[in-house]
Amino acid sequence: MLSQDILTALAGYTENLQSDVTFALQTGEHAKRAELLEFLDQFCGVSPRLSLIEREAPDGRSPLTFDVEVDGTPSGVRFSGIPSGHEFNSLVLAVLHAGGTEMKLDAAVQDLVRRIDAPLAFETFVSLSCHNCPDVVQALNQFALLNPAISAEMIDGGLFQELIDARDVQGVPTVFLNGELFASGKVDAAGLLDKLIERFPALREPQASASLPLQDVTVIGGGPAGVSAAIYAARKGVAVTLIAERMGGQVKDTMSIENLISVNSTTGPELVSALQGHMADYDITIKENLRVDSVELDGEHKSVLLSTGERVDTRTLIVATGARWRELGVPGEKENLGNGVAYCPHCDGPFFKGKDVAVIGGGNSGIEAALDLAGITRHVTVFEFLPELKADQVLIDQARARANIDILTNVATQRIEAEAGKVSGITYADRASDEVATLGLDGVFVQIGLLPNSQCVDGQLELTRHKEIVIDEKCRTSVDGVYACGDVTTVPYKQISVAMGEGAKAALAAFEYLLTAVPAHAQPAAADVQQAVAS
Repeated sequence: MLSQDILTALAGYTENLQSDVTFALQTGEHAKRAELLEFLDQFCGVSPRLSLIEREAPDGRSPLTFDVEVDGTPSGVRFSGIPSGHEFNSLVLAVLHAGGTEMKLDAAVQDLVRRIDAPLAFETFVSLSCHNCPDVVQALNQFALLNPAISAEMIDGGLFQELIDARDVQGVPTVFLNGELFASGKVDAAGLLDKLIERFPALREPQASASLPLQDVTVIGGGPAGVSAAIYAARKGVAVTLIAERMGGQVKDTMSIENLISVNSTTGPELVSALQGHMADYDITIKENLRVDSVELDGEHKSVLLSTGERVDTRTLIVATGARWRELGVPGEKENLGNGVAYCPHCDGPFFKGKDVAVIGGGNSGIEAALDLAGITRHVTVFEFLPELKADQVLIDQARARANIDILTNVATQRIEAEAGKVSGITYADRASDEVATLGLDGVFVQIGLLPNSQCVDGQLELTRHKEIVIDEKCRTSVDGVYACGDVTTVPYKQISVAMGEGAKAALAAFEYLLTAVPAHAQPAAADVQQAVAS
């Protein structure tokens, strides 16, 4: 199952394990159990520190379930299914972290997780084709390894259909905590932390050891604009911190990128990995999986207040918070999120195999989603509000050529219908005739664009009526020392290459501000200011 190249790479990853790691597999009969046994046996063969045992568990769990144990003791990490596909990395990281490899999880987050004193049993339902699911699985696995009161189980929905039906799971990742729904649909580690802090408010109290010294440049956002800004600032030799809910932002949800100049073709996850690798070459403090609660922009220094209660003080601030999915805002949308309403066709498409679905939106994202779903579902209907589709002609031609894609233009979605807690159809109006109709279907994928993530600066920076941050040609905002770049701003053409260029501009402008507007005694230390400016 595992190629020789993968096994060779695993041998390299695991050669420095400091503890013995065991896969304890439940006994029993299942059509896929032999495949799982072969998979785990091959995995364990790369290191003498790895072993596989079979054991009957008292709770009668599935023959496809195995625990990760450290030196003979359960670690709290469990997998139900064969963690291949996107979840293969989740298994590798669980082994490495259990074996003593240092976690990259922010120190403040680790401290917060260790302070939880209540038993928490997480179950995460995933699809092996979902590229968002591993973020959640890996975060919860690390929580379990940090705190013995926490356990985390990955469940492959494709192999546990009865459980999927019993729990009414229609989207991934879906997380249950102590048997009750905890998070459904698109969620990230920052969102999980927010929910834990809501449950345990005392966790918000910051610890003295977590504070950072005054920063020269602080970047909020880990997408192309934010990473570009952080790298350009770090190259000037100043103190830089980047704060991100998740690295990559919306780019991580893009499966095909063919317009990044000099890169013929890549995917969002591959690009995000490359961005992280580039940042690793520089002295940048990265605080990931943390949400910004608010900012304070008055005075000489700016302050960023985090969801953990931490405070980051900085001489300059660059806001690169990107955008999020735009919601329809019709009855039935929020009520059925995760029960037939979805925003990511790559993640949730497999749950609608052989069913009828709708895509709302006729732009590039909507038509690309329709084409993706056409290969999985029985039928796709595209709903476009305007009289004409907005997508590129090459995509429109491909969609019209598919026998199982219908396109409705000049229609307005009025309501998402549901029966027995699941989506059953869409009620829509023909905008030319005002005729109202209902189309029966099983799922709705909303693809109508993005909204800027400017909430944390709303009321402090000048925004447009669309909530974009107003900037000038140097990415300067309405407050001195505060800059913005990327999709959260008024810059036209929301493209990856544009965002990267804007991030570079924002960093250069911030450095210029540090040299000219900041008092001399507080200016950043640079070996040669003139050389820095020239570069």
